[in-house]
Amino acid sequence: MSGPHESFRAKYTETVEGTTMPREIDWTDTLEIGIQLQEMFPDTDPYSVRFTDLHSWVVQLPGFVGDPAKSNEGILEAIQTAWHEEYVDAKDA
Repeated sequence: MSGPHESFRAKYTETVEGTTMPREIDWTDTLEIGIQLQEMFPDTDPYSVRFTDLHSWVVQLPGFVGDPAKSNEGILEAIQTAWHEEYVDAKDA
């Protein structure tokens, strides 16, 4: 993958025996979560997603190790905003 997030993505992946694997991500990794959600749901407007669904999608992301009980409205808003920025960038590309 190349583009504006290439160096950022390198921070969040590691190669083990020739296979690129996601590094562990937590609730505070809002940009990486936003990028992954945009890749998984490219046609979904993030602001149309209910927080209950967003929470469910985040805890299922590859490499996500955060405690599901430790999310809150502020964290989910930050993730939704990061995802929306990726969504707008993708639509403008």
